[in-house]
Amino acid sequence: MKDEIQDTKNFIQELSEVLYNYITGIAPSGMEFILHIVIKIGLLIGIFLIIDFILKFIINSGSRFFHNQEKYPILNSIKASKVTNSLAHFIALTIVGGIQNFIFTGHLPSTTFFIVRMVNLGLVLIVAGMLYRSLTAFRNYFVIKQDFYNIMALNAISETVKILGIFIFSIVGICVIFGIKGSTIVGSLGAITAVLVLVFRDTILGFVTGIHVATSKTLKVGDWVSIPKYSIEGNIADISLLTTKINNFDKTVSTIPTYDLLTTEIKNLQVMSESNTRRIKKSIYFNINSFKFLNDEEIERLKDINLISDYLESKIIELKKEKESLEHKDKIINGRQLTNIGVFRYYAQRYIENDPDIDQEGAMMVRQLDITPQGLPLEIYCFANDSKWEHFEQIQADIFDHLLVASKEFDLQVMQVSIKV
Repeated sequence: MKDEIQDTKNFIQELSEVLYNYITGIAPSGMEFILHIVIKIGLLIGIFLIIDFILKFIINSGSRFFHNQEKYPILNSIKASKVTNSLAHFIALTIVGGIQNFIFTGHLPSTTFFIVRMVNLGLVLIVAGMLYRSLTAFRNYFVIKQDFYNIMALNAISETVKILGIFIFSIVGICVIFGIKGSTIVGSLGAITAVLVLVFRDTILGFVTGIHVATSKTLKVGDWVSIPKYSIEGNIADISLLTTKINNFDKTVSTIPTYDLLTTEIKNLQVMSESNTRRIKKSIYFNINSFKFLNDEEIERLKDINLISDYLESKIIELKKEKESLEHKDKIINGRQLTNIGVFRYYAQRYIENDPDIDQEGAMMVRQLDITPQGLPLEIYCFANDSKWEHFEQIQADIFDHLLVASKEFDLQVMQVSIKV
């Protein structure tokens, strides 16, 4: 075995010597050294690509036998995250680092130092990429298993590990390139950490926030947002490291620190805009003293309202059947009765259900809220099918214009205090 390895080394050296002499013979005067370096690096790159291709082909061909996700979830998650490609890169680059001494051996010793450091830097980058892809493999495994709680936890952990990994591998890369001891860099960083935190506090917070926003995908330029803390509502125009610019709907421009995107409550209304629906949630306050039971004459009068005529007919029959079994059935308070506020609530419900400007697939309800000193709030809760501000306000106004006037037909008294929720 040793003899075979030695024979291979001798063959490579002889071939390298022949190639070196040939290049020297055809190279322009004064350009021999540069041409030799370029060709040596080109050869190493070519060898790396060939070995890398062969290794990836072998590994990927073998993985075809384990394509069943349910039976081999770990292997499939590794393949999907391309950890095997990083492994192939690592092996190929290690081989290139081992054979580079045999190319133009004895003629270009000065290039060995440079190439070794580049190979070592490449190995560091490949290992970093392999660890990053391993985190993705873990996540893919839990996706296959549909373990969503572990996915949420892994997302939080992986983002932290990525940030630490960037820091650690950056230090290792600098050490490899310049031949500096890692303890020297770490010691120097420790001495100036306090100063860096004080001077670059906003920059660091902005950097962390930028990573969070980019990875969580909760906000982006162009989104329609509302920030209650600053009474801001508008579209995000720009997110930079230190500041975020928002174009308000009143044609003004607001600027907030970027780190506020991480620490402040922000309502992203873009989803509502994209779905072209917008919520209506507004109340009418009624005077409780205007509430009453409806007598037969008033019920007959309200039957002329098309939206509630069938409802009143069915309710009258139902209540008469219940009355038959009661004593003192002539007394109006005995048993269930129709009230003006109850019938109006049903009318309002039917009205929004028949409004073409209301999204019929969304929630629609008319409900009573807790009684307040200003009266009983009757809330209209539904979704307009147009999210444009001016159209939405028009739809909302049309509904409440109608209901405010219609309430008079039911002898209801609207209070002069109205609160928008």
